[in-house]
Amino acid sequence: MSYAAPFDGLKVVDLSQGVAGPYCATMLAQYGANVIKVEPTDTGDWSRGLGTRYGDHTAYSIPANVGKRSIALDLKQAAGRDVLWRLVQGADVFVQGFRPGVIDRLGFGYAAVAAREPRILYVSVSGFGQTGPLAERPAMDPVLQAYTGLIAENVGEDGIPHRIPIIAIDMSTGMYAFGAVATALHAREKLPHGRHIEASLMQAAAGLQVIRMLGSYLEGGAARPVIPPSGVYKTADGWISITVVRPFEWEAYCRALDLPAIHAESRFATTEGRQAHAEELNAVLRPLLGAGTTADWSARLAAERVMHEALNSYTQFLQQPHVAASGAIAWVDHPAVPQPIPLPNVIGAPSFKSGTPRATAPRKGEHGAAILREHGFSDATIADLTAQGVVRLEAAT
Repeated sequence: MSYAAPFDGLKVVDLSQGVAGPYCATMLAQYGANVIKVEPTDTGDWSRGLGTRYGDHTAYSIPANVGKRSIALDLKQAAGRDVLWRLVQGADVFVQGFRPGVIDRLGFGYAAVAAREPRILYVSVSGFGQTGPLAERPAMDPVLQAYTGLIAENVGEDGIPHRIPIIAIDMSTGMYAFGAVATALHAREKLPHGRHIEASLMQAAAGLQVIRMLGSYLEGGAARPVIPPSGVYKTADGWISITVVRPFEWEAYCRALDLPAIHAESRFATTEGRQAHAEELNAVLRPLLGAGTTADWSARLAAERVMHEALNSYTQFLQQPHVAASGAIAWVDHPAVPQPIPLPNVIGAPSFKSGTPRATAPRKGEHGAAILREHGFSDATIADLTAQGVVRLEAAT
């Protein structure tokens, strides 16, 4: 064990697909765990088909699976389920993302798995949770954005509620689940048994929005408007986001924009006053900011230490000198993609390095033969399982 790989020696069997469950298992892999990804023999993890394909990968499947090894297994066949039981032997963590009831019908519900591996940590990832009237309803990130209030809160200047384009709920579900597993592993050191961890997109979405949700509830459900001068403003050549929260920041903002008269007006002196007179204040700020360049305003705001940033595209963000200097992003070669890809380094884990298992997402079934051999299957048996379609082995590239 080391800080670089604190989960070295940990065995994880990952049956989940999409992003939420797989990202939980990926985080375990990034901290050193041996993660075996079990995929269907036909399509593999369905995230492999979301968006533009690079080989059998997409922008969804790569970050959700870096660091794992893959075996393609047909769990509809009894022989496939027998293989999975062999993989479960000695496992520390089991991750599954089927709709409630499906995994039990396959024979791998928590009770069945815990009966064979009493100390296993069993993670069930679902949209709405394992119980309740919506438990069996299919759900993805946009559905939970709608259900939990996120879209309703994200109303644009056009008056239309908008879905946020990033899959924040899927990703946060994976991170919450990873945190639950990590703490459970610590507790298990002194306990004779494992536990069932239930993670839902709904619960993660609520946790992600707790401050906004609590504020809205306490204020009678009223959407809280952006209070100027905080907000996104058009400049002569782009856009700039400005954040002013505390009284000294309002004073600094007025100095930066050379607005002594505005600062002197009592109606704008407090947050409540600026909220009540938002239209009048913006009538001054919008044309003023629109007459100058983003770089000019940024320099003036930075000199007064006012929180702000120009609006970057993802490409512009990746090209920022600070991003390179901070080591936040690793540029790695991936066999499925014809050019280096940016992977955000995982906090507390070593930086990604091209060509290493930690920085590579597996092809569907890429490690099937090796995984089977490790679990006691002979080459003859592997050939027989392949011929029966129980296992699908991918040809080496």
